Amino acid sequence: MKKILITGAAGFLGSHLCDRFIKDGFHVIGMDNLITGRLNNIEHLFKLEQFEFYHHDVSKFIHIPGKLDYILHFASPASPIDYLKIPIQTLKVGSLGIHNCLGLAKAKGARLLIASTSEVYGDPSVHPQPEEYWGNVNPVGPRGVYDEAKRFQEAITMAYHTFHGLETRIVRIFNTYGPRMRLNDGRVLPAFIGQALRGEDLTIFGDGSQTRSFCYVDDLVEGIVRLLNSDYALPMNIGNPDEITISQFAEEIIKLTGTSQKVIYKDLPIDDPKQRRPEITKAREILNWEPKINREEGLKRTYAYFKKLSTAELIATEHNNFDKFIIK
Repeated sequence: MKKILITGAAGFLGSHLCDRFIKDGFHVIGMDNLITGRLNNIEHLFKLEQFEFYHHDVSKFIHIPGKLDYILHFASPASPIDYLKIPIQTLKVGSLGIHNCLGLAKAKGARLLIASTSEVYGDPSVHPQPEEYWGNVNPVGPRGVYDEAKRFQEAITMAYHTFHGLETRIVRIFNTYGPRMRLNDGRVLPAFIGQALRGEDLTIFGDGSQTRSFCYVDDLVEGIVRLLNSDYALPMNIGNPDEITISQFAEEIIKLTGTSQKVIYKDLPIDDPKQRRPEITKAREILNWEPKINREEGLKRTYAYFKKLSTAELIATEHNNFDKFIIK
């Protein structure tokens, strides 16, 4: 049985990756310090023999006994609310954390895939964004702690690949959504759905003309698995190129939820990207991958997930209940 370590396992993407690799017959070791991850996301896996959980901060030395075939480094705050609240931890997980993962991969002879982000492109002057674009990032702005952590993560990963011959993969993830997102994490989709569920007006920052491209989580996971199993070591965009303005997206949410909220506008945050759309030619040609689930279907699934939760469960999705779990 192949063994895989997934850091950030209790997060939105990490938990879905745990599910996928359990389904594919792997022994999965999940690791998370739970600073933003939630045990609720992986509680269904604790009863399985092929799943282990380590409550650990990857910014500190990592010890995993025995063999290890793969490492997925997905530990990092990923929303503006989180990385503005914990900027030092964000930088540390993208520097010390990746260094520890690379050292572990080298010691074990494991293949390492890192989660990078479309934020490495910053507020882009090239549209859509191909992998060859170097980006337009403000390193000392409020988003710099996240953007530069990810850019450094890519750089050190490539250094280990070229200098040590380590098997590495780099996925640049564009806006992704689906069940298990946190409603209050500051990203536009869960923010809109959370406001709709609470009967609040939908808040748009800026004039609403800025764009995003949303990929459903199942599609993203499939792309990550294919990249992990490929021979491609350079960064690769994985996302949905179906672009929409934030104003149009707000109208879609209002229609989906059947509510009558108004849309209110506030000032655009500093360095917030005006356009975001992946160029996915490489993914199509090298991985034979492209998203299959359209936004209408994906939004229905996501809204249904949150709508079926009780008020208590909605609150629980924002907090960890340590008493329910035995931490290995």
